[in-house]
Amino acid sequence: QVRLVESGGGSVQPGGSLRLSCAASGSTGSDMAIGWFRQAPGKEREAISCIQTYAGKKDYADSLKGRFTISRDKNTVHLKIVNLKPEDTAIYYCAALSGPILTLKEELYPYWGQGTQVTISS
Repeated sequence: QVRLVESGGGSVQPGGSLRLSCAASGSTGSDMAIGWFRQAPGKEREAISCIQTYAGKKDYADSLKGRFTISRDKNTVHLKIVNLKPEDTAIYYCAALSGPILTLKEELYPYWGQGTQVTISS
């Protein structure tokens, strides 16, 4: 079992920035993919980015490239978001998948955190 705990969410004005963190613990193994996803009110969950904890390879959803940066520090993965917009309001989740895999397909991730709320409003 892998336990994931997100942090760093909150209320921010448009144009601001946030850094979300996802701390993984438990049976993390030597390599995992950790992905960030978000679900806005009334919308389906969408993938943002993912990273391999060992090799550091990254991938981003094509529609969200540019304002999101993923990084890792051992088994903690960060997602920095800049120039926040009201449409970034969502619950942000991290998810983990064991093995040297890099994928944005949420159905492949068996472990999920509880999510952290991000609200962008003036």
